[in-house]
This record gives sequence, C-alpha cells and structure tokens, in this order.
Amino acid sequence: MLLVLALSVYGYMLYRKIFSANTNFSEKEVYVYIPTDANYETAEKIVAPYVENLDNFRMVAEKKSYITNVKPGKFLLKKGMNNNDIINSLRISLPVKLAFNNQERLEDFAGRIGSQIEADSTSLMKAFTDKAFLDENGFTEENVLSMFIPNSYEFFWNTSAEKFRDRMAKEYRAFWNDERKAKAEAQNLTPLEVSTLASIVHKETVKTDERPRVAGVYLNRLKSGIKLEADPTVIYAVKKEANDFNRVIKRVLYKDLETVSPYNTYRNFGLPPGPIAMPDVSAIDAVLNPEKHNYIYFCASVTNFGYHEFAVTPAQHEVNRQKYVAWVNKQGIKR
Repeated sequence: MLLVLALSVYGYMLYRKIFSANTNFSEKEVYVYIPTDANYETAEKIVAPYVENLDNFRMVAEKKSYITNVKPGKFLLKKGMNNNDIINSLRISLPVKLAFNNQERLEDFAGRIGSQIEADSTSLMKAFTDKAFLDENGFTEENVLSMFIPNSYEFFWNTSAEKFRDRMAKEYRAFWNDERKAKAEAQNLTPLEVSTLASIVHKETVKTDERPRVAGVYLNRLKSGIKLEADPTVIYAVKKEANDFNRVIKRVLYKDLETVSPYNTYRNFGLPPGPIAMPDVSAIDAVLNPEKHNYIYFCASVTNFGYHEFAVTPAQHEVNRQKYVAWVNKQGIKR
C-alpha cells in the first residue's frame, strides 16, 4: 500500500510538472525568437523570462528530447500554457509576414528587412551586392533595387540573407511574366528601365490615377529625345552627393539643376542608371500602360492639390509654372 501510495504521489507530482500552467507573463501571448545554431542553454535563457518554474520546464524538455533538438525560428507562447504545450510550441516555427514599399535606397531596404528577420542589414547588403549574384541575374549595384517588388510576403524568421535574396529574385522573375515583358518592349524599354522610370513616376505623384498620365509625359520625352528634366532625380542627386537622405527638399533651386550626377536628368539625356526609389506596382503598371496623349510638360497644380497641370507647348507650361512659383513664394517655402 505504501508503494502504491508513493507511486501515486510521484505520478501526481510528475503530472503537475508536465501539465500544470507554467507561464510568467501577463499578456495573452508572446513571441520568442530562437537564433540559428542555438543550443539548449541559449534557448533556455530566451524562454526563461516567460516561464514560472524553470526546473520543471527543463525536466520536461529532457523527457521530450527538446534539449538535443532545439529548432530556430519565431515561436508563440500563450498565457497559461503547461510545459508540454510550451515544448510543443517551440517545435513549430511561425512565418513572419513582411510588407515593404517606397524604400529610397538599398541600404534603407536592408535595414527594414533586417529588423524583421534574423539576417541583419550588413549580411543582407552583402548578399544583395554580391557580384556573382548580380552578374548571374543581370543586375548592377545601381539597379538591383528593382528586383524587390513591393508586396506582402511570408518568410520564416530565421531565413538567411542569401535565401531571402534568392526568394526575391524568384518573385521578380514571376512578376515579369510574358505579358509585362511584351508591354515593356512595346515602350522600347527593358524591365529594369521600366522600374527606373516607374521610380520617377512614383516620386512625382502620389495619386495613382494620375500616374499613367505622368508616365505618358516621360515616355513622350524619351521617344522625342528630350531630357526628362524630372525634379525627383535632382533631389536624389543632391541627397546622394551630400550623403544625406534624411534631408527634406520641398523646392528645387536653379543651382540644384547643375548638380553633376548621372541621376540628374536636367543634365543628362535618358534614364538614370537605376531607380531613385522602390516603385510600387501601380507606378510600374503606369509605365506599362501609359495614357496616350501629346503632353510634354507638367507642373504641380495650385488649385487641385496633389495633382498636376499638363501642357503641350513651352508657353502653356510657363503659365502653369508661374502660378506654381507664385504659390510657393506665398507659402514662404525656401527649400
């Protein structure tokens, strides 16, 4: 009887250690992140702040062979979980949902992604600018930003920089299907040139319904051999020369137009060597499906804010430009 009683007590205590609640946080749920190549000691340190009784957790981890089978990734812990549930949860890595758009530089993009997955911005930049990868996929350091198509994606948190890059290259190839390639060819542009022009269109107007018209203006200029003279390229050139992309420039000055840079389309014919920002899909589609018209010029509207006034002749454009200059002066915008 004493043996049966002892076994019963032992069984009850073991049951409690395994199946009693053992969390130590007030939130309904928390996420923990176990890095690649972590051993049990590392994993335990990460989980410890969220566990009430660490000795009981360790005992169950041993019995369930977690100590020798730690998995990296993002894991969900729910309030009130018992040790058995916690160990089971630490075996199911959850995906991370990434969404990105309108990154101005590759460095900015790497920083944004590096804050959401295990790979840091340094390793991501190294992967993005790897010469063998660029050569194999037809990119340069100046235009590789085109490879990243803004959208929502799912990755496991412990995705490496190289695997992230390779997935993005695969998504890029899928995006540029035969239909889009044919539309680009119809505009006498390559997919990379489309992305570069789309980045200018994206920066010129936030109004998606106006982007096909703006794209039409730039395409008319390209076909006519006229310089693009796009203010966003000048702003980019000024920021790049100063290595200060946090600078806010609301007004382009005449001296800015003289900035010596391959990105300054007031000085150079044709497109810049790469995008001046990450264009979203609406800007890319605007270039692929431009509005057909005879406009060569456009200027910000002072009556329909956010939109632009378009013109065919220099004289018409000068009227619109003077209205805008007068409005800017009245607002006291110097820079």
